[in-house]
Amino acid sequence: MEQTNSPSPCCVSSRSSFESKTNQYERKVVTAKKELKFTKKMTYVPGGEFFMGTDYPDGFPADGEGPVRKVKINSFYMDKYSVTNSEFKQFIDETGYETDAERFNWSFVFHLFVRPEWRIAERRLPQTPWWYAVEDANWFQPEGPGSSVENRMNHPVIHVSWNDAVAFCNWAGKRLPTEAEWEFAARGGLEKKKFPWGEELMPDGKHLCNIWQGHFPCENTEDDGYLGTAPAQSFPPNGYDLYNVVGNVWEWCSDWFTKNPGKSGYMKQRGPARGQSKVIKGGSYLCHDSYCNRYRVAARSSNTIDSSTGNMGFRCVRDV
Repeated sequence: MEQTNSPSPCCVSSRSSFESKTNQYERKVVTAKKELKFTKKMTYVPGGEFFMGTDYPDGFPADGEGPVRKVKINSFYMDKYSVTNSEFKQFIDETGYETDAERFNWSFVFHLFVRPEWRIAERRLPQTPWWYAVEDANWFQPEGPGSSVENRMNHPVIHVSWNDAVAFCNWAGKRLPTEAEWEFAARGGLEKKKFPWGEELMPDGKHLCNIWQGHFPCENTEDDGYLGTAPAQSFPPNGYDLYNVVGNVWEWCSDWFTKNPGKSGYMKQRGPARGQSKVIKGGSYLCHDSYCNRYRVAARSSNTIDSSTGNMGFRCVRDV
């Protein structure tokens, strides 16, 4: 596999590629509440030490996947599945919060989901022509005007930025996981395995996650049953009862991204103190071995805090 010097933009695209308007907006602050919401969907993740990262030769060393290091994690609770459209709607209805995609009035949509009249050619990135910046694409009309999540309320919410995810967490009385917490939980108690269920992508020929099949980016055979997102509780959960921790949608973490993660114990609970983009983990329905096999638990990428795409979501955690 061809290696890259930085996180591949195949699966995510950054709003920073275009002129930022963030300073023109007065952000509605959603303060943290003591009331915990959607706690029944959470599972207990026992703390401990684990080997984080990988030296997997077909991975992306330039992303900072390695070296493998031992990291200590405290116990915590984590959402069993990504925040859904239904849950996000409750947040919007109660707070009146406006997402970054709505403020900027556009978000990135994968080309197979875009109607020709919606394409904004001047906002296509040359290195990733399959992403279109579509006007009025956002969490409740994810493919642009005329689309809807009405029949996808149990799917992960998408077109949410890191800012939006943090706002939801504050409202729900939770927080985003650190990268170390996310990876520890995604491994489900297994040690040094590629996937949440073991080493083979398709044990006994069965699909266990929602990723791309066929020729990326033009043909998806949908052998796993999905072209875009799958319901948040699809496929068997891992050892900690977590669904879709790889594939389906990238998930935001609280940590700033660095390509130099350091040695053992670097991320006991926190990542770097500063950075230019935030870590995302898990890969998405657009990941494919021929180009971006970041549906492995150790794989990582990043995006800027105000960026949103049709394949980025999140799940929450809370302390014990």
